[in-house]
This record gives sequence, C-alpha cells and structure tokens, in this order.
Amino acid sequence: MPSPLPTTAFRPRPSRPDWLASPKVFRTEVLAGLVVALALIPEAISFSIIAGVDPSVGLFASFTMAVVISVVGGRKAMISAATGAVALVIAPLNREHGLGYLVAAVILAGVFQVVLGTLGVARLMRFVPRSVMVGFVNALAILIFMAQVPELRDVPWQVYPLVVAGLTLMVLFPRVTKVIPAPLVSIITLTLVTIAAGIAVPTVGDKGTLPSSLPTPGLPDVPFTTDTLTTIAPYALAMALVGLMESLMTAKLVDDITDTRSGKTRESIGQGIANIVTGLFGGMGGCAMIGQTMINVRVSGARTRLSTFLAGVFLMVLCIAFGPVVSDIPMAALVAVMVMVSAATFDWHSITPKTLKRMPPGETLVMASTVVVVVATHNLAIGVVVGSVTAMIIFARRVAHMANVSSVLDPDGNQIVYAVTGELFFASSNDLVYQFDYKADPDTIIIDLSATHIWDASSVAALDAIETKYAHHGKKVTFTGLNAPSATMHDRLTGQLTGH
Repeated sequence: MPSPLPTTAFRPRPSRPDWLASPKVFRTEVLAGLVVALALIPEAISFSIIAGVDPSVGLFASFTMAVVISVVGGRKAMISAATGAVALVIAPLNREHGLGYLVAAVILAGVFQVVLGTLGVARLMRFVPRSVMVGFVNALAILIFMAQVPELRDVPWQVYPLVVAGLTLMVLFPRVTKVIPAPLVSIITLTLVTIAAGIAVPTVGDKGTLPSSLPTPGLPDVPFTTDTLTTIAPYALAMALVGLMESLMTAKLVDDITDTRSGKTRESIGQGIANIVTGLFGGMGGCAMIGQTMINVRVSGARTRLSTFLAGVFLMVLCIAFGPVVSDIPMAALVAVMVMVSAATFDWHSITPKTLKRMPPGETLVMASTVVVVVATHNLAIGVVVGSVTAMIIFARRVAHMANVSSVLDPDGNQIVYAVTGELFFASSNDLVYQFDYKADPDTIIIDLSATHIWDASSVAALDAIETKYAHHGKKVTFTGLNAPSATMHDRLTGQLTGH
C-alpha cells in the first residue's frame, strides 16, 4: 500500500501581497506614498490650526490614521488622515474645554463609528443618487482649488511663476516617462530651484514646527465621569457621522476610478478603529482625505494598501529625520500639485452644454444644489445630505403623478370598474381619493388594483376613505387584484387607521 502524501502537499500557497505583483507596482506604490506624505504635511498643519491645537497633533493624527487604516480599512489605496471637516466639528470643544476633551471625543467618535459600521450604516450608500455623486466630486474639486487661493494672496511675485512652472512640469513630464510620479518631480525641482537661487517664498516651515519624535500612547487627561461623557458625546457623534460620510463617499469615488469594489462595512469599522488608536496617541482624529486620495490613485496610479501605509510612515520620517529639508519645500510646489488634482478631479463632461441639454432638469438641479451647499458650507457631508433629500423629493413628485385611474361602465349601467395603475404611496395616494365620481356612479363599484402596488399606510387610508365616501351614498366597493404583499398590508391596516 503506497504511503500517504504528507499533509503539507495539500496546503495552499500563501498568496503574495498585491504590491509585490511586480517591481513596477512596488515602485509605483512607494513613490505614490512619498508624494502623498509631502502633500499631507502642510494640510495636517493647516487643519491643526483650524482645530486650535499644536501642529504635531494634526501630524500625529495623519500618521496613525494612515498606518492603521492601511491594515483595517476596506478600500485599498484610499488615504485617511487629519481633515478639515473633522477639525471644524471638534474645534469648539477644544476652545471651550481643552485638548484632553478633544482627544476623548476622538476616541468616543471611533467607538460610535465601530458601532455604526457593525449595524450596517454603509448600506445607506445605495440611496445616494449618481447626480449627488457628480455634485460631490465637482464640489470637492472646487474646494480643493479654493483651499489654494490663500496661498496665492499677498505673496512675493516669484510664487506665481513657480506655480506655473510646477503645473507645466506635471503636464509635460509624463510624456517623457511615467516611472517617477510627475508631482514628485515637480516638488523636488521647485525646491532645488528656490534653494539654489535663494528665492525667498513661503515654505512648509512657515506653516509650523515639525515634530522631532514619535507620538506616545496614553489616556486623555479628563475626569472619567458622566459629565465628561455628556460634554463630548454630541461632538463625538457629529465627528463620527461626518467622518463616515466623507469616507464612504470617497471609497465609492475610488471604486469608480479603479473599477473595483471596496468593503464599505469594513471601511466604516476600520475608520472607527483608526480614530480610537489616533485618540490614544493624542491625535485630533480624521477620516478619508479626498484630495490626497486623488493624488494617490488618479495622479500617482497607486492601487494597493502599501501606498497608504507608506504615506503615514514617510510622513513621520520626513518630519523627524528630514525636518529641515522638508521645511524648505516651497508652498508653491504643493499648490501646483493640488491645482492639478483639482482639475483632474472635476467632472468636466457633466457641465458641457451637450450633457446639460440631455440631462433631466431634476438631475441637474440635484447636482447643482449639492455643489452650491458644499461650497457654501465647506462641508461635504451637509451637501450630500441636501442633495440626496432634493433627489428624493424630485423622485417622489415624479412618481406621485404616475398613479392613474381609468373606468369602464357596464352596458346595463349597474356596475362600474375602475382600473388603478402605478405605485401607491403617501405622495400618489393623496390624489387618488379625488378621481372617483361618488354621486353619479352605480351602486356596485369594482376597483381593480392588479396593476399597482400598495407601499404604505397612507395608501391603505386612501382606499378606506374611498370606501367610506361610497358607503355614505349607499354604494358597495370591492377591491380586486391585489398582489400578495399589498393584500397583506391592506388586510392588516384597513379600518385601523382612524379613531372614528
């Protein structure tokens, strides 16, 4: 009898990480992470200023968020770090109660996100229409551009040719080679030019002092009481909701760009874990960064978790080991990168006359309202909510007019049959009551509902009202043709919706 094969022969080979698929992929991921890290530094410092904390708090948050989400997140290549939206939410808490309460709120926000992710909040993304998504993308591009405008005001005239030179490099360099990301070439070139020529322009170092050591973990310096909990809970919940909405919208955008699918539930829970870890390391929290994600995915071509991980690692390495060099990077170089990202992000096809002419007016209104609200409030989450609600109202108005009633009178005049078509819900059923001739109809009325569906209690109440109006005139109504779900709802609710 032949000896059995060793069990190791049946063990599947461990799959290689996707960033080790080829040297080209590995190189792309490493360089993309470096470019994102360079772009993160001034952004994180700016958001720290908005939140009213030391620049190191924002930089530490960007480091821990990127590293943790690269492991536990559900969307490969998406960048999470300290963001302006989160900074705006928690800034009042820091002003009124101090950094300890801010850090505690970040940890609690992470807990809320884990709970919401577990409950399946990511599934709500299916209710975000395409027109809202287009508006979200266009508003994002506008906000990215607007964020660069302050860097172009009241600055030496040399800033402007530097920005133009940076944009020109990023447009032309890919025609020579795509081995090295054009934004990285632009940043290095402009830095060398300004240093060699002694050009005095605003630099990254002007934004704030870079940290000189790694963050250390610890609990927030707050009393662990119910008063503390009630103080931080509203801010934590707002941060959790804003962070999840921006992260899920960004994940959906990356899904479309890369033609791949992400794990939205995993991403929701991952955002929570990343914020908990960030809070324990004294960071200000964060969420997905759309601008930096576009640099990583669209401009640099990254597709794996390695670029996200290295963005966080390089951020700390650049700050701690190469702080003096990084401080000399001209802001003009980073402004040029973000302007290029803004132009690449905007959906120019959506505003061409040909597209606007073909698009239903309601869809255009939804897109425009999303853009206007986001740009006015500087809050992507509010814009998405307003856009989605606008889309739902327009849809409800459109569907409300699709419930039609036609009638056929028997030759002998003793019976009339009404045929109802369309969907019956709160908006359409309100007009249904007025489409019958209660006085003139014969004594027997049949209402055929085989071509409709009852969706809610408002529709059952409307059918009850029709039956009652006919009864007042001594006439009998029979409903026929209900499908099984509609019949179940009608039988359960009919006669139970009024107290008299």
